[in-house]
Amino acid sequence: MSVSNRKPELYWTGLREGDWRLIVAATEEGLAFIGSQGGTIDELAKWANAQYKDGCELIRDDNRLAPYTEQLIEYLQGQRTSFDLATALRGTAFQQSVWSAMSEIGYGDTATYSQIAERIGKPDAVRAVGSAIGRNPALIVLPCHRIVGKNGALTGYRGGLEMKERLLRLERES
Repeated sequence: MSVSNRKPELYWTGLREGDWRLIVAATEEGLAFIGSQGGTIDELAKWANAQYKDGCELIRDDNRLAPYTEQLIEYLQGQRTSFDLATALRGTAFQQSVWSAMSEIGYGDTATYSQIAERIGKPDAVRAVGSAIGRNPALIVLPCHRIVGKNGALTGYRGGLEMKERLLRLERES
């Protein structure tokens, strides 16, 4: 019996739409990562090294990623309000529950960290919820930009507050 030493493959592409510049990556199973505005392949490599302890092979494949970039472009153009993409998001069971609750926030709406904690049945876990949201690998598709502070103020965002503000404005104006 032979054992394969092949590393998992992570396909990626660069998305350009207007002045938006994003790195998008997927596995055979689905979307795995969307980087921050203006992010580089280094951002993806750092994330991939943390997720795939034994390494993975980064392969640029614009054609394979076209279904993902097409939906993202439609969103950035104000023509799409939800996504129907297969995902392959790596995270703990707790992170997955937070991401699932976060994905239920409607286009143009916002929720607070404490509301997400309540939705997952852990009202005292607000800090842990914030940490899970901060580890969201798929910006935009998992709409962590829709999470705001208790008083409605914009708070931390992996892509930076400018990106968060821009996405919220896009949704309000569409």
